[in-house]
Amino acid sequence: MRLFSLALIAAPLLITTASAQQPKKAPGKPAAKVSDWRTHVVQTTSGAILTGNPAAKVKLVEYLSYTCPHCAHFVAESKAPLYDDLVRRGVVRVEFRHAVRDPLDMAAALLARCTGPKGFGSATQAIFAAQASWFEQGRTWWQANAASIQSQPELARVKAAANGSGLSALMQKRGMSAAAIDRCFAAPADMDKLAAMAKAAWETIQGTPSFTVNGKAAGGSDWSTLQPELRAAGAR
Repeated sequence: MRLFSLALIAAPLLITTASAQQPKKAPGKPAAKVSDWRTHVVQTTSGAILTGNPAAKVKLVEYLSYTCPHCAHFVAESKAPLYDDLVRRGVVRVEFRHAVRDPLDMAAALLARCTGPKGFGSATQAIFAAQASWFEQGRTWWQANAASIQSQPELARVKAAANGSGLSALMQKRGMSAAAIDRCFAAPADMDKLAAMAKAAWETIQGTPSFTVNGKAAGGSDWSTLQPELRAAGAR
């Protein structure tokens, strides 16, 4: 995503007479308090999804894969204490980086991201929650059809995997139209960005899930081991 800066042009204030009365400035108002920082979601230039207070004391980076069972367990286990508490209150900001492992993972990532930054979190939760069903269906489908679709462009193969696994049907049940799903697989640049993110991730991590807390690698791969490190960093 390209970021464009807007030039701010200040018009000069014209004073007609020395005795002209200057308008009084309105008293400053304190910035509105954000009651739920989960609604503050943006995408970085690399494609990562940032959720939470930009000024949060604790910055957590998650490296996750949609076809990783341990990731699904972590997401389910951490939702209430992490997102519904620490992120909501503005104590922790989370950066989601995709560590794509396979075509089914790529299909899930494209569909989740296709909902936009605001819809990404709930789509991701739904995809992980249903992982056991669509992943098994998708693996069986891929073994039976990979050879026959090998000559197709890569993005078409990923779309076929989304359909064959039931991922597309899952998103339709969540309100995404067939036309919208088609658009999720219409831009090769989207898949290229994900592939670049995954390449960078796998140059950094050994497996999924993996985490960093305030720029330092965090130990463990589940909430019980991550939570103490978040607390030690100031997440209370």
